[in-house]
Amino acid sequence: SLKSLIIPDSVTSIGTYAFYGCKELTSICIPDGVTSIGESTFEDCSSLKSLIIPDSVTSIGDEAFYGCKNLTSIVIPDGVTSIGERAFCFCSALKSIVIPNSVTSIGERAFSLCSALTSIVIPDGVTSIGERAFSLCSALTSVIIPASVTIMGEKVFDACRWFAVYCRADRQPFGWDDDWLGDCRETVEVVWGYKGE
Repeated sequence: SLKSLIIPDSVTSIGTYAFYGCKELTSICIPDGVTSIGESTFEDCSSLKSLIIPDSVTSIGDEAFYGCKNLTSIVIPDGVTSIGERAFCFCSALKSIVIPNSVTSIGERAFSLCSALTSIVIPDGVTSIGERAFSLCSALTSVIIPASVTIMGEKVFDACRWFAVYCRADRQPFGWDDDWLGDCRETVEVVWGYKGE
């Protein structure tokens, strides 16, 4: 059973389902030449604890890390422009995530069921956040949303309980779904025109 892996420098892309269900895999080293991580590449690698994504990567596919339940932290490099649908869904040990300014879109349910995630800073480059992107993140205490976000899907923060949302925009943008908070709209504090860090 595969426990660790070093991908050679000659590899430029990691394809669909490449390491799907490698449940014993604990660590992986992705070389600098890789530009894309495909759909479901590391899905259900439930023992994967650490991972360094190189700066050369520009896209993270749908369900790329779905169900990586032991992954505790991840840094997405500056070159990435999009985070696919359900890319980190059900990464239930994920406590921190760094999203770079290069990212423009966060897909549907991208971080859904990340039940250990406590705070999120969405960078200024993001323009759209998909439906239920952060739903069921039950440990979430705060989120900062930049004014650049013009499209917000429905129930983005559904079932996130008590937390605060700090919005840089002065008021709800026209392109945000009216139900963007989902069922927690009665318990969430939303601050518009937020100027803090």
